[in-house]
Amino acid sequence: MPNSVPTVSVADLTGQPPAEVVLLDVREQDEWDAGHAPDAVHIPMGELSARLGELPDDAPVYVICRSGGRSARVTQYLTVNGWDASNVEGGMQSWAAAGHPVVTDSGTAPQVI
Repeated sequence: MPNSVPTVSVADLTGQPPAEVVLLDVREQDEWDAGHAPDAVHIPMGELSARLGELPDDAPVYVICRSGGRSARVTQYLTVNGWDASNVEGGMQSWAAAGHPVVTDSGTAPQVI
């Protein structure tokens, strides 16, 4: 991962990102369905270029995936294209390990896969 990718650590997030920040989850649908951060926006990495219009251009975007690899690539893409984006280091694995909330839309027990 290039050093030029802006990052934010899970430890810097106290429970959840600030209200003015968009948390963008770029994992696949099955990963999202298994468990995600509350209030995250879900756009799988492979759909991002077609769905850029769904991202605000006036708010910081924190990008998260399972472990930080995909989100680093998306962060790099977004920053090159004018967004104020940062990669969430360690992804959902670190998010859950730090005790941050993980939810499902179905009501089943959440997990990070």
